[in-house]
Amino acid sequence: MSSIKRTVLFAHLHDITAPHHLGSAIASVTAATTEALVIVLVSQLFRTAESPSNRVKQWDNVQRLLTYVYVKATKAAQDLGKVLLDISIMLKDPSESFPSNLGNSMDMCFRIQGDPPILHLPDSIETLPQVSVVPDKVIEAHRQHSVRVTPSCDTSPSSYPVVALGGTFDHLHAGHKILLSMGAWIASSKVIVGITDDELLKNKSNKHVLESMAVRIEKTRSFLQLFRPDLEYELVAIRDVYGPTGWDPNIQALVVSVETLQGAESIDKKRSAESLPPLRTFVIDVISSESEKLDHEDMEMLKQTKLSSTFIRDWIVKNTV
Repeated sequence: MSSIKRTVLFAHLHDITAPHHLGSAIASVTAATTEALVIVLVSQLFRTAESPSNRVKQWDNVQRLLTYVYVKATKAAQDLGKVLLDISIMLKDPSESFPSNLGNSMDMCFRIQGDPPILHLPDSIETLPQVSVVPDKVIEAHRQHSVRVTPSCDTSPSSYPVVALGGTFDHLHAGHKILLSMGAWIASSKVIVGITDDELLKNKSNKHVLESMAVRIEKTRSFLQLFRPDLEYELVAIRDVYGPTGWDPNIQALVVSVETLQGAESIDKKRSAESLPPLRTFVIDVISSESEKLDHEDMEMLKQTKLSSTFIRDWIVKNTV
């Protein structure tokens, strides 16, 4: 396959588990792409708009699914020295319409051989050159081992209208996108994203290649609108650990990574002191190298994959002529 700049890969899923049978297909399409790859995972199991509680119950499975695919594609890109390859994942119900401009600026559409046709694809996708990719054989024992069962005694609220999260989001990478995706996944109305103000980033390593606030906001918003265009997004600059969570009574849930869990505890104390309703905290833990939610081979792949802005900035500096 000759190198092409921007591609899209469509793949059907029969269940929400790590799709090991797509491993080689993801790697080969990543290898063929030089600038941007959008992976569209299609399943009726993503049909949760009429029952928001399903999104909360599927938290672990969706997080694990996104992590496997992002890590597979990111590692394939890094192994080939394509650290700046822009990789994004969409989760789509096949009955939903796709954005009409999805295929704009794309050069090629890849599909998994044997997958059923997808309805409602825009002309911008249908008119692209179409290439079939052969999936790996599914090992049934592995699939059974991969299944995670959500406890039926879950007492979570049926939905979280407003969800908040925060970060620096410099050189938006897979780790950021998992965090943003999961925040958008459980929200039913709005996601508030706090983005660290430039003033607080003066001591970052290689700060001269750190993206400006305007660029970080633009890239974060563009990704969220691709992932779930039906939600409202409010992106704000933050200068402390709290951001809007320190004063906004309308936020119901907070999404954090394992590394920023201590910040969530500070937010709890702040809201309690201000007599604000407590937040339900969701933790992104599969991007931690100590996670036990991935199979052994996936865990090894995660440990070898660099999901950090620091790594990307270091790479840019070392590879800038």
